[in-house]
Amino acid sequence: MPQQPKQQLSAFLPDESATQALGAALARALGPGLVIYLLGDLGAGKTALTRALLHAAGHKGAVKSPTYTLSEPYRIELDGQQVNLIHYDLYRMSSPEEFLDAGFREDFDGNNICIVEWPEKGEPVLPPPDVKVLLKVSGRGREVELQALSDLGLLCLERLHYPPTP
Repeated sequence: MPQQPKQQLSAFLPDESATQALGAALARALGPGLVIYLLGDLGAGKTALTRALLHAAGHKGAVKSPTYTLSEPYRIELDGQQVNLIHYDLYRMSSPEEFLDAGFREDFDGNNICIVEWPEKGEPVLPPPDVKVLLKVSGRGREVELQALSDLGLLCLERLHYPPTP
């Protein structure tokens, strides 16, 4: 049975700058151990949102989609502490067993932040999300819905200030 959201936030992202603003807001709301699922069709903006989040969290280099490597680790700083953020793209995974065989499950240790694109490819072995982010192309922009599914996810959405107030 699917988890019912504890809290939700919906917004329209009319352009790339709005996506970057949401990524920056999410970066400020992150906490260790957070698991975020990104759901949406190809081109919905999952990697663009992750890229914006990582740059806002202080990552200086390129952020590439882990489409072929399945995962890309990053070191970011949260509240003065170094934290691992691991970006997964499971699109090319042929079975959930690949996720286990690669040892990815150990990354979901309550300390690392794990952002997962195409999480449905890892079910049922993928750990459950704290936050689901659903992205959908809508005209020239994107509709986004964030759902908190755990206490950690609820804390994240409570700390999320989006849209930013002028």
